[in-house]
Amino acid sequence: MKLGIISDIHGNLMALEAVLSVIDAERVDRLVCLGDVAATGPQPAESLARLAATGCPVVMGNTDADLLDPAAMDAGEGEDARRITEIDRWCSAQLGKAERALLRSFAPTVEVDLGGGVRMLCVHGGLSSFSDIVIATTPEAEVDRMLDGNASTVVAGGHTHVAMVRMHRGVTLLNPGSVGLAYETLAHGGTRVPPWAEFGLLTVDGQGSRAIELRRVPYDRAATVRAMHERGMPHVGWWSEDWK
Repeated sequence: MKLGIISDIHGNLMALEAVLSVIDAERVDRLVCLGDVAATGPQPAESLARLAATGCPVVMGNTDADLLDPAAMDAGEGEDARRITEIDRWCSAQLGKAERALLRSFAPTVEVDLGGGVRMLCVHGGLSSFSDIVIATTPEAEVDRMLDGNASTVVAGGHTHVAMVRMHRGVTLLNPGSVGLAYETLAHGGTRVPPWAEFGLLTVDGQGSRAIELRRVPYDRAATVRAMHERGMPHVGWWSEDWK
């Protein structure tokens, strides 16, 4: 079986279309999304509709839950956090009844039988919380806590926007990176949103052998920035600076 794994689309329809085009060409057997579909991007409703058209199961991400209750969004600390919260409240206001119903249909976790005795558990962050952060350097004791109760061979999670494959006590931890809001660290220490979208492919043969590919595909980042301006997204001048 060949499985396509996507996560963290964040209302970036151009990036999503680019990824789905490649995944279609790969003739995957199944597709799964790890959440954070519509927030913080210029095309929240369109991204939800395009994902729904694939028919794939979707895990509930932290920003998906936020969009359903914008008044309860935590603005955090600092000016940047406040601006992102206002962008996400704007994203929530772009959604109608159909889009909200789609968000409510997202599952806390999704399990996929990959054949060959391999089962994959799909989460957004960890089993206990969709806001858990698992990266390459997360201490093993913390990973134990976040995966407490897991019985699957593979655990796929998103949330960090950083692609990763890590072995933990015989379990493969997989993060496909971010479709619509990937991060690139620059030489001077800053970050930007690069002109590529990220996703993963997992292939399992009949004996349970696994092959994992972490992919990047180019997309029209400038078109996404134009959509920010055309749609009237708040704080667009500030937000789009990271997209140059």
